[in-house]
Amino acid sequence: MSETTGPEAEEAVDELAAELARYPPFDALDEVTLEQIARAAKPAEYRAGDLVLDAFASPATELFVVLSGFVRIWNDTYRLGLEPDERIGPGESFGYHGVLTSRSLGPRAVADASVKLVRIPAAQALTVLASQPGARFLANSFSARTTQRQTALGLIDDLVHREPLTVEPTTTAAELARLMTEQNRISAVVPLPEGGYGLVTDASLRQRVLAEGLPGTAPATMVTAHGAPVARMGESAGEVLIRMLDADADVILVTQPGGQVRGTVGMRDFALGATTADRMLREQIRSAATVLELTTHGRRIPGMIGELTTRGLSSGMAIAVFSTFLDGLIRRAIELVFASRADLSKDDFTWLALGSNGRREAVFSSDVDSAVAFNDDTPAEAIEACRDAFGEINDVLTLAGISADSHGATASRKPFSRTNGKWREAARGWLNDPMAGKGVIMASLLVDGRPIYGDAGLPAVSAVFADLRRHPWTMRILLEESLASRPKWGPSTRETLLRRSAPFNIKKDALLPVVNLARWAALSMGSAALPTVERLRTASGTTMLPDDQAGLLIEVFEVLQRVRLRHQLAQISSDQRPTDQITVGDMSPIDRSVVSQAVREISAIQKRVSNAAHYVSPVEWAPRSGRDKRG
Repeated sequence: MSETTGPEAEEAVDELAAELARYPPFDALDEVTLEQIARAAKPAEYRAGDLVLDAFASPATELFVVLSGFVRIWNDTYRLGLEPDERIGPGESFGYHGVLTSRSLGPRAVADASVKLVRIPAAQALTVLASQPGARFLANSFSARTTQRQTALGLIDDLVHREPLTVEPTTTAAELARLMTEQNRISAVVPLPEGGYGLVTDASLRQRVLAEGLPGTAPATMVTAHGAPVARMGESAGEVLIRMLDADADVILVTQPGGQVRGTVGMRDFALGATTADRMLREQIRSAATVLELTTHGRRIPGMIGELTTRGLSSGMAIAVFSTFLDGLIRRAIELVFASRADLSKDDFTWLALGSNGRREAVFSSDVDSAVAFNDDTPAEAIEACRDAFGEINDVLTLAGISADSHGATASRKPFSRTNGKWREAARGWLNDPMAGKGVIMASLLVDGRPIYGDAGLPAVSAVFADLRRHPWTMRILLEESLASRPKWGPSTRETLLRRSAPFNIKKDALLPVVNLARWAALSMGSAALPTVERLRTASGTTMLPDDQAGLLIEVFEVLQRVRLRHQLAQISSDQRPTDQITVGDMSPIDRSVVSQAVREISAIQKRVSNAAHYVSPVEWAPRSGRDKRG
């Protein structure tokens, strides 16, 4: 702690060690480690207004621990001119982002009053942060600051800048167009006779009047946008943006808690805020005139996601945004390919996203699995021709940098493109005999299906599995298959694991076991939920998955996805192909600690579920009807 030696220096070291021992994560360290940290630490004092750290300009190389006084903290560059995100005091720490990543991720710290703190060099700080107490401390800190950061992104209320243009239901389409033009509006609100509100947008006006031929005298109620999304005041602007992207909507209606209209928010409003998901790229994908244009824009998606994460968007939200862009890319690829095939109709089928994209959990290494459900009256020759077109769509996605394995689960293959009736028949067969015809594998793929093009009400294959609880033997077989993927952390021996070259596949060795167990849990509940976290929440509190176990799996899944996305963004920034394969030595000490703990937790829960399955009848695996949490 000081360059001086002697009794006074030793006393100062002992005092600092005792002081640090009052606060996490130092309170869980042994005396020898605490002494080493105290001996390496450097004391520092600042006056009110002094700059303590600017880790946006250069990475922090020390961990700062406040001993007395307070420090104001800004976690995002776009908020530097605003009020601080936090005000931290004695026992609290900052600077660990730079210590862990060696990147300029912030924060900026300014003394709020006279402050005394210690600066712990990176080598000693990593010893603390890579320990189990350190991992727990960081998990809590990241969780708290993620909540603050999402709040910093703003509420949807912040984007409502004026009263909406509200018109009577009898207002004509022509008059509506005139009012919207004069007032420079992109939407208008229409109180509906049956209650509630309709929303008229530029797009809905053009569609109803120009495309569908309604006269200018048509009432406002006939030109409202079908299925216009609605948001309530108090919702996160980031979450509302995801909803708009998913609905492919340009405008959203914002209501007050009592249901009254507060205003409307359009994409251009988001473009002025911190939550924008690159409106221009979205528009370029949606309006691409050629395959070359589409694939060029598609290759920009990873860079856009990386930009969002550096601006503070959480990993979970960034992955959800990525899924919405994938949907848009696939939709436009379908339209372009079928536009060149005049003999085929794109109205004959519904396209389903399968796998991670179906669950909205795709990352840059994910294959885009797909299936198609045809109308029952589609001729066999048309189905065969469509399969050829689906193969061309896969080629387009590949050119856009998206993996679509033509030998895997893709709509171009016969097993994944059938009429709706054939899908229903097959699903019932898998339900009755999951071991026949790769029933377990097909069922696992199809229950992740999400319609993204065509008639969303057409596919009936997933609905068949709502009856799973009536087939106890099938439930048991599916559970055994779900538990077949065992988590593992590197090679089998500790000595090999400690080598820097030890491999780890974060998808296969950690995430897949959680995804499989969550899927089975949702099926056993008769739930139609798709995202892994939502499935776990739905099944939480069952005999097989108590609340604490479900909560732990949710936490583990989110942490692993965060590590996975960060790893792949780093690969992309280094012009490498994104993969799920991580070299242990390339992971930060904290990531190694967090992942290792996550794998142990998953393994323990798998063993508990497996043991319970041997002693509890399948009819008792899910809650009884009074506690049923079916989603």
